[in-house]
Amino acid sequence: MSIDTIPYVNLAAQWHEERSELLPVIEKILESGQYVGGEEVDLFEKEVSAKFKVKHAIAVNSGTDALFLGLIAQGIKSGDEVITPPNSFVASTAVVVNAGAIPVFVDVKEDQNIDPKLIEKSITANTKAIIAVHLTGRMCDMEAICHIASQHNLAVVEDAAQSAGSKFMNRHSGSWGDIGCFSAHPLKNLAACGDAGFVTTNNDEIAKKIQLLRNHGLASRDRMDQYGYVSRMDALQAAILRFRLRRLPSIIERRRTHASLYRSLLNMDKLFQPEDLITEFNTFHTFVIQLDKREQLRQFLIERRIETAVHYPLPIHLQPACRALGYESNSFPVAELQAKNILTLPVHQNLTAEQITRVADSVNEFVCG
Repeated sequence: MSIDTIPYVNLAAQWHEERSELLPVIEKILESGQYVGGEEVDLFEKEVSAKFKVKHAIAVNSGTDALFLGLIAQGIKSGDEVITPPNSFVASTAVVVNAGAIPVFVDVKEDQNIDPKLIEKSITANTKAIIAVHLTGRMCDMEAICHIASQHNLAVVEDAAQSAGSKFMNRHSGSWGDIGCFSAHPLKNLAACGDAGFVTTNNDEIAKKIQLLRNHGLASRDRMDQYGYVSRMDALQAAILRFRLRRLPSIIERRRTHASLYRSLLNMDKLFQPEDLITEFNTFHTFVIQLDKREQLRQFLIERRIETAVHYPLPIHLQPACRALGYESNSFPVAELQAKNILTLPVHQNLTAEQITRVADSVNEFVCG
């Protein structure tokens, strides 16, 4: 008998689950003729700000644009330095460079998030901001990071692309820093059906600047107050995100249930997966284990029709595009070792307990064999 593949992602299953409720939402937008901006975007922004307990939410075209416009709105410019971890998706560094600034990397802790104890020694007279990347759905130690930032008059940017709904010390991701930058890419827990993103902030001035920047710098149809960009959210994506925002608690709960089942079944003596601290509410955008022989395990799982991923196999400072920054191998030993050892197991909300068990049993078979 053929064994079904356990997919790493399953967007088709998500669609089938939502189809009967989501189709009327889509049809309403198509019938309205209002495809860019408008009421759906306004309502999405209001609902996000209420959900994440922030004063402003500004809808944009992607998580990358959220980061870029957020940096520009805070005056980051040529020659400025921005502290950031080397083990994120490349966008968190690319936006710094595209703003004209210089990325300064700081190594991470065993949980893959930036190590606050290493930040201060990297601060110079040119440092203007810290990007705290909440990787895998686990938030950084924002209390420590915000304290350091306040001592040195630095902006705090939360790269919250992987952490919609996550909390640290019972405060939402995106509510700690000067800005929170979210992706709503289809693979995220809060997912559009295409590219989308949003910025959160409690700062009125920053909110106003981003609202201008996302739409050509236009204060009205005929008056441009500054040069801007095109980073508007489509009304269709806003409507889909409003629908899925209501479902987000259920999505997170299912992912947390899967993670808990993994932890109860996996042989944790043979691999590493950081436990959540009492201060953390982890939404498990990904479930990442660390072990030697990562590639051998990945091939072992492929042979058993189990899909996995690696986030991310080459740290940013070692990417070809970053050679001009002058970093070499072993510049950030923790992040570089993790890049060799990390493996992301399926954890999406459309998995079954039987599938999670099959994955865990297969991993145990390999590590104990």
